[in-house]
Amino acid sequence: MAGVGGGNDFQWCFSQVKGAIDEDVAEADIISTVEFNFSGDLLATGDKGGRVVIFQREQESKNRPHSRGEYNVYSTFQSHEPEFDYLKSLEIEEKINKIRWLPQQNAAHFLLSTNDKTIKLWKISERDKRAEGYNLKDDDGRLRDPFRITSLRVPILKPMDLMVEASPRRIFANAHTYHINSISVNSDHETYLSADDLRINLWHLEITDRSFNIVDIKPANMEELTEVITAAEFHPHQCNVFVYSSSKGTIRLCDMRDAALCDRHSKFFEEPEDPSSRSFFSEIISSISDVKFSHSGRYMMTRDYLSVKVWDLNMENRPVETYQVHEYLRSKLCSLYENDCIFDKFECCWNGSDSAIMTGSYNNFFRMFDRNTRRDITLEASRESSKPRAILKPRKVCTGGKRKKDEINVDSLDFNKKILHTAWHPKENIIAVAATNNLYIFQDKVN
Repeated sequence: MAGVGGGNDFQWCFSQVKGAIDEDVAEADIISTVEFNFSGDLLATGDKGGRVVIFQREQESKNRPHSRGEYNVYSTFQSHEPEFDYLKSLEIEEKINKIRWLPQQNAAHFLLSTNDKTIKLWKISERDKRAEGYNLKDDDGRLRDPFRITSLRVPILKPMDLMVEASPRRIFANAHTYHINSISVNSDHETYLSADDLRINLWHLEITDRSFNIVDIKPANMEELTEVITAAEFHPHQCNVFVYSSSKGTIRLCDMRDAALCDRHSKFFEEPEDPSSRSFFSEIISSISDVKFSHSGRYMMTRDYLSVKVWDLNMENRPVETYQVHEYLRSKLCSLYENDCIFDKFECCWNGSDSAIMTGSYNNFFRMFDRNTRRDITLEASRESSKPRAILKPRKVCTGGKRKKDEINVDSLDFNKKILHTAWHPKENIIAVAATNNLYIFQDKVN
């Protein structure tokens, strides 16, 4: 079967894999977020050890015109360190929950990274020249005796090996009582929001000592708490509109022109529950783990445990499209509850033209859905198919009866191998898939 992508039939093939092959994976090396920048030339990953690794796409060489630009390490830096909250006797882990790029304004790149409590604005810049010929210090940096300076020199810039520097420009702290699950940059490029379980704050990128609370769903009595915020995102074009999803499977769209505190939503998206399919796990699996606006701003996509739904912003009562990700797991919910996998938070992403969507599953499988043809495909991120330009074979899961060749039985799935984080290049058919501590990059096959 041909691959799913930007409307045309093509096949996905392996491009690169990053990360160690060891069987024993260190907890700190597990990738926790993946994000392309607006041009797609940079790809950032964050991990549980608080590190951010940025890959840069190499320019296609003239000697090999058919070779595609590969992504190589551009910069690595420690974004967050483990901390301890002495007032609450709580450890604050360094794990990077989210990375969001800012649109590029000059030669430098800026990104926001966050752990559970603190958001940081990082500047990533290049330096390929250094100043030489100072008056008050020697070339090795030692200060000169002022009485021995008999003439003034004009320092000159000399070429040097390229250095990529990452420096923290702003630190936005002490605004969240609960764990931050989302950050989203506004289309005005001046403000951004950060969301935790019960509150959403609005920040200005230049102001670190105060933020505005725009949503607060914390009840006066915490025993009355029935839902939490799971994800939030700004509209890609309308700077006054944002959405947030809840653990009850609902999405609220808010307009900041209505009031300073957006506790009253403008739109409320919810699909009526089918009483015949209700079970003990219904509330858990209906919790939304991710919400993403389409690039056009007309649609939004939500991911719950078993499905991906596409909503038209003009229709609140039900989604316009529903795609089953791994319906074969419905009969396994009891064991998934016992091993806590039922609480896994899968993310989802759009391709550049909004014609296809991608999300992850177990056994290092990831799913793609073509919105035009309604075709879908299951692919696997595995070292076995990591030969250069190797075409990815579609995978099938067998739920019972006689298993065909190339099919995998649902009881054989490895639930420790899960793809929670994926990203799609904003302009091309290049995807990044995080599988535990490895980052796989796939692209469409070019004849």
